[in-house]
Amino acid sequence: MRITRLEAIPYNLPVARVARFGSGARERADHVLVRVHTDEGIFGQAEAQPRPYTYGETQESIVSAVAGRLHEAIAGLDPIAHELIAERCAALAGNYVARGAVDLAVWDLVGKLLQRPCRELLGGYASDVAAAHMVSYNAPAAMAQEAVEFHERYGVRSFKVKVGRSVETDLASVTAIREALPDAQLYVDANRGWSYSDAVRAGESLIDIGVLAIEEPISMEDREGRRRLAERWSVPLVGDESCISLAHVAREAAGGAVRTVSLKAARTGFTESRRILDFCLGLGMPLIVGSQYEGALGALATAALACAFAATAGHPAEVMNYTDLADDILDGEIAVSGGRLAAPEKPGLGFEVDEDKLAHYRLDESRTVAVV
Repeated sequence: MRITRLEAIPYNLPVARVARFGSGARERADHVLVRVHTDEGIFGQAEAQPRPYTYGETQESIVSAVAGRLHEAIAGLDPIAHELIAERCAALAGNYVARGAVDLAVWDLVGKLLQRPCRELLGGYASDVAAAHMVSYNAPAAMAQEAVEFHERYGVRSFKVKVGRSVETDLASVTAIREALPDAQLYVDANRGWSYSDAVRAGESLIDIGVLAIEEPISMEDREGRRRLAERWSVPLVGDESCISLAHVAREAAGGAVRTVSLKAARTGFTESRRILDFCLGLGMPLIVGSQYEGALGALATAALACAFAATAGHPAEVMNYTDLADDILDGEIAVSGGRLAAPEKPGLGFEVDEDKLAHYRLDESRTVAVV
């Protein structure tokens, strides 16, 4: 079996709830469906989510990278050759989300070929994972109400609360959620929105409220400030935007700031995510499986990654933000019950695309390149 062509289909999904946070806002769900086709008719697929305010990638750049340089890099290869595919794709600098989606689609393809779910091929540690929900900016009472709704509807007990506004507003928001759900697991993410002095003030008070971790509190350029905060706080400073590749994780760990890493299938696929996980295990550094505000397809890929390994399956994974969308292209429903998301048992990533919905939401004709 050989890879023959890469297909990149841009589509836009309706948003039910706008996500706002320290580095930007997700007001539109401009995603890309990536498909990796083979000469035997089997194909793998995955969802790419542009995040221009974080990585600089747009829907247009992802379509261009997938149908262009990434196609050129892996056309003609055996899809089981994960290391060779990863090496070829890594030659395209940046383009983390585009490369991550291609990697996920290749894993989906291999899972279908071997008739096994990706979570089993990766490690097979668990079949489900506790679900965490990200609560974006709103009035404190509205943020608390959102958390309560997710707890009552899905059984979710873990919440990442977006902070990075004024210290007073942030403390009021986290306090409101804590009072509404006294037993909830809370951690916060400033998306680099605080100054150093605000981070010092906010951090101590948030720890008193009982938050378990503080993610990306200040600018990544303030490396000394990050190190001082990590030493000051009794809870981990989590690296996310600062940890977008194995090389970035190694640099941040060596600098002494990051004490926990947010691992995201959407930007490092499964292949590099495994490398990051192994690196962190060697250092005794915990990981969180994070979210990129994925749709349903991305949430299932995230769940597969989280379920696969002992180091991640025992911690809540950020898999609930597909609910911010008013519709999706998934053929079927995601199973969340008792606060846990069950990874699909079907081969590969375990999902099928509703082709009618894809035809409805796609923005133009797909760009494809075929090997002749």
